[in-house]
Amino acid sequence: MVKVIASSLRKGNVVDKDGKLYVILFAENIHPGKGTPVTQLDMRRIADGVKVSERYRTTEQVERAYVEEREHTFLYSDGEGYHFMNPETYDQVAVSESVVGDMAPYLSEGMAVQISQHNGIAISLVLPQRATFEVVETEPTTKGQTASSSYKPAVLSNGVRTLVPPHIAPGTRVVVMTADGAYVERAKD
Repeated sequence: MVKVIASSLRKGNVVDKDGKLYVILFAENIHPGKGTPVTQLDMRRIADGVKVSERYRTTEQVERAYVEEREHTFLYSDGEGYHFMNPETYDQVAVSESVVGDMAPYLSEGMAVQISQHNGIAISLVLPQRATFEVVETEPTTKGQTASSSYKPAVLSNGVRTLVPPHIAPGTRVVVMTADGAYVERAKD
């Protein structure tokens, strides 16, 4: 553990408060015209997902937890969770469903992800911004539809529903944003 001043904390940092780990969701330094400057932190407890809002004086000391971030490759998922491998040491890590959350459909075999670990336990993971999937099902194109701003619903090979342009047919590989599943472009492979 390292003690740092509250004003140096940023989104994504992990802090230790009362023996529990919290990940910072939002950090803002507030400097009122009169009075002491404060740092407003919105945090989520890693153990159970409870959100907490805290205010510290900017010069107050806060315990920052040491978090190790490493690139891992996704292997497979089973009843124990999602399994990743460190490409340097070939160590395997099992990550629970609660940590993966709504990112699960975007995980594909061999995908490189960043896993943050504290004392050997995975606490968060970051996917690449974009992923490529095949369109499994979509509505047929209607004649007279213009190409501008008219999207049609489609189901991707990972089961996610998204909107695609009218020229996309089933079997076409498309690139989507992993944050929200939004269509980006037709895959170039």
